[in-house]
Amino acid sequence: MQTPVGTIDRQQGRGSLAPAVETGKGYVMAATGAQSLLRRIAEALERLAPPPAEPVDPESAEAFVWDAARHRLTPVPHVNRVPLSLLKGVAPQRDALYDNTRRFAAGLPANNALLWGARGTGKSSLIKSVHAAVNASDEGDHLVLVEVHREDIATLPALLDHLAGTRARCLLFCDDLSFEGDDASYKSLKAVLEGGVAGRPGNVLFYATSNRRHILSREAIENERAAALMPGDAVEEKVSLSDRFGLWLGFHHVDQGTYLEMVDAYAEAAGLATDRDTLHAEARAWAAQRGDRSGRVAWQFIQEMAGREGRRIALA
Repeated sequence: MQTPVGTIDRQQGRGSLAPAVETGKGYVMAATGAQSLLRRIAEALERLAPPPAEPVDPESAEAFVWDAARHRLTPVPHVNRVPLSLLKGVAPQRDALYDNTRRFAAGLPANNALLWGARGTGKSSLIKSVHAAVNASDEGDHLVLVEVHREDIATLPALLDHLAGTRARCLLFCDDLSFEGDDASYKSLKAVLEGGVAGRPGNVLFYATSNRRHILSREAIENERAAALMPGDAVEEKVSLSDRFGLWLGFHHVDQGTYLEMVDAYAEAAGLATDRDTLHAEARAWAAQRGDRSGRVAWQFIQEMAGREGRRIALA
C-alpha cells in the first residue's frame, strides 16, 4: 500500500523543516533584541554627552580662539597684550601694519601679512597691539581677533565658512607658522590667501608670524629637492606660499641702544623705582646672561626687577 505523501511530508517536516522555521524565528528575535540593545546604548551615551555647543556670535567679544575640535569660537575675556606705544625698535613695521589694518577696518583693500624674523622681536605682540589700537581709534568697523593654532591650519576652510556668514570683520592670527616637508596642511592655508576658487571672504584678513621667511624649513626644502623627480616644481609650491602674503615685515635683533630704550619704556610703564644707571647696568648684565637683546628679553628683565621691588605690573 502506497503511503500518502502528505503523511511522510508532515513527519519529515517535524524533523527537518520545523527546525528551519524555528531557527528563522530565533534569528528575527535575536536581531530585534540586538537593535533594541544598540538603541538603548545610543540613548545612554546621548544622556552622558554634553549638549551641543550654541553658535557663538563673532561680534560678542573682541577676541576668540578657534576650537578646531568642536568647530566653534571660544571667547577670550582678556587679551594678553601691551599698549602699542611701548613697542620700541619696530617703528617701520608698526606703521605699515597699523595702516594695513586700518584700511581693512574701513572696508578698503588690505593685504594678508607675514611677520617673519628672529624669536622674541615683537611679531605677535605687534599684531595684538595694532588690533587694539585700530579698534580704539574708531577709524572703521570693529575688528574681531581670531587666533588659529598652528596645528589647526587644516580646519581653516571650516572656520572661513563659519565667518563668511557674519557681518564682523575678522582678523585671523596664527603665531609661529611653519611647515615641515611631509606636512600637507599648508594647502588649506591657500584658501585664506586667495589661492582657491572662492578665495577668502571679504570680511576676513590673515596675519601670521614665523621665524622663517619662507615658512618652510631649509631642511625640509632640501629634502623635497632630493626626493622629487622635478626638484624645482616640488619646492616651488610650498615656497610660493609665503609669496601669497602681500605684506612682508622683517624683524631682527636690536642693538644695545634700542634694547635699553625698550627697558626704559617698560620700566616707566611698570612704575619701577630703580634709578636709570642701575637699571641699565642690570639690563646689560641680563642680556649678556641670555646671550640676546630683544623685546622679549627686555620684558623678562622688567618682570625680574618688578618682582624684586615687590610691584605688580598692569600695562593694559
